[in-house]
Amino acid sequence: LILHYMFTNPNLNKKLESKNKIIKQIKSRIQATLKEAKLKDVADIIEESLVAAENAPLDVAVIGESGTGKSSFINALRGLSYEEEGSASVGVVETTKKRMPYQHPKYPNVTFWDLPGTGTPNFQPHEYLERVEFATYDFFIIISSSRFSLNDASLAKSIKKIGKKFYFVRTKVDNDLYNEEKCKPTSFKRERVLQQIRDNCLANLSHIGVPEPCVFLVSNFDLDDFDFPTLEETLLKELPVHKRYTFALLLPNLSDASIEMKRALLKEKIWLDALKSSALSFIPFMACFNGFDFPQQEKCLKHYQSHFGLDEKSLKGIAEKLSMSLEDIRSFTKSLNFRFLMQDNNIGDKAMKCAECYCSVNGGLPSTIFQFFKTYFLHLKFINTVADDAKILLNKTLEKNVCPLDKSIAPY
Repeated sequence: LILHYMFTNPNLNKKLESKNKIIKQIKSRIQATLKEAKLKDVADIIEESLVAAENAPLDVAVIGESGTGKSSFINALRGLSYEEEGSASVGVVETTKKRMPYQHPKYPNVTFWDLPGTGTPNFQPHEYLERVEFATYDFFIIISSSRFSLNDASLAKSIKKIGKKFYFVRTKVDNDLYNEEKCKPTSFKRERVLQQIRDNCLANLSHIGVPEPCVFLVSNFDLDDFDFPTLEETLLKELPVHKRYTFALLLPNLSDASIEMKRALLKEKIWLDALKSSALSFIPFMACFNGFDFPQQEKCLKHYQSHFGLDEKSLKGIAEKLSMSLEDIRSFTKSLNFRFLMQDNNIGDKAMKCAECYCSVNGGLPSTIFQFFKTYFLHLKFINTVADDAKILLNKTLEKNVCPLDKSIAPY
């Protein structure tokens, strides 16, 4: 009844779709299944959609002339220094001879493709597109470290012809700022120099035939600075729904805004978790076996921690950069204490627990309502607590001028 109401009430249905793009995609399938009263099938549809959203493949092509910093850009997005195992090769000479796939260490369904530099003796424009299998990527990032060239314009036009998105990224702006300040210490103004770089790129792209170009200025060593957060927001707005969720999860915590993006997307997912749990709990005793136990919920919390960079490996790296122990970090964060988040101390909570047990045994509508709201609010608590902790750690790293990513000095 509760599921039927949610998917047939026009006002509520419209509100759900506006807030949850995944629900919008599977609404018709759930409605058809509800008419046949197959609650187990509803749960299966929801689980299928959750798995599909989290495991949607994403292939990102990074292209540009040799020496522009493509490999360093890929390493930065993957949270790896150039010396770590599995990182893209970086050097002062052409290091990419053929297209190279690099999986994200946490999300293996996401692949960054380091494509050979254009305009070198190894790859001429007339044969480049065919050799790198152009049509297989979801979107393209065209990188330059100085002026965008005719080769870049040719690539952009070819990408547009096949109906794919492309984004111009100007790297090494931190290096440009350093050189400008060193040469002109008295007249140097950061924002003015950045605007000059941007205007130069835009004028150059317009001159070589790119209509309405948009350029993002970035540093491969400081993704939290310059235009990278804006690039994040642009990609999330323009990617298809099933790709957007995947891309948002892999993004590093560069700002409060990027953490809020993840929080919002994960909140969409808990509606489906709650619906799945409530559909199964209609059957007597099913809620008892539906995974709503401590180990299952602890696994869920760890899942959210991983998405926000609070998994054990990430925390060790952050603790090292902050010159703290893991115990120090635990002292001012809340999400790392699972027992604390789950404890029910007051009489009201204990009474609700008894009522829940009674409803679970008997099934029916009361059990459905209990499980829906319990799952929703518990997972909401998990997400909010983890996201708030991620902000605390981000601000502490920024206070010490340390990026959460490894900023080991590396060649561009």
